[in-house]
Amino acid sequence: QVQFVESGGGLVQPGGSLTLTCTASGFNFPNYVITWYRQSHGRERERVAQITAGGSTNFATSVKDRLPISRDNAKNAIFLQMNNVQPEVTARYYCGSHTLNAWGQGTQVTASS
Repeated sequence: QVQFVESGGGLVQPGGSLTLTCTASGFNFPNYVITWYRQSHGRERERVAQITAGGSTNFATSVKDRLPISRDNAKNAIFLQMNNVQPEVTARYYCGSHTLNAWGQGTQVTASS
């Protein structure tokens, strides 16, 4: 069974840092492109970042804040680094695969003082 589980979200003060982790199981993880999306209240879901099987990264041009994304194939994990967070990054962050049409439940990030 294909499964994605996001973790690492929480309440962070503006200027702080978080690392979101996406842990996957049930498929041959190293062979797949993994994508992070986010959705904030009242807004459409937007693609944040994507990492290919070979480790190349892509970011949506609409996302002003480029969030470093990396993968550890030995751990079946994808990481999204959030530095100097500002209130506009507040959203629920999801990871998954378009090819597998599978997504996690998301992890909430709230940047607020």
